[in-house]
Amino acid sequence: MTVKHTIEKKLNHQLQPDFLEVIDESEKHHGHGGWREGGQTHFAVKIQAKAFTDLSRVQAHRLVHEIIAEELAGPVHALRLEIIKP
Repeated sequence: MTVKHTIEKKLNHQLQPDFLEVIDESEKHHGHGGWREGGQTHFAVKIQAKAFTDLSRVQAHRLVHEIIAEELAGPVHALRLEIIKP
């Protein structure tokens, strides 16, 4: 399973989002810090979920980071996160 699919699976399972888009942007960062051959290092996540309703933007970001903590500690070098409140 790719890192992208793992992130999608975890976020779908934990947050049951109304909208989720995970994009591997690794090739845009070719030659930059953290880039590795084969990609799967730089991601953009755009997500809308009811779970964010009563959370501040910082709390929502922390929640996503907690859910994918294993990936952030391992293969993922950078994450661009866009939270959309319902």
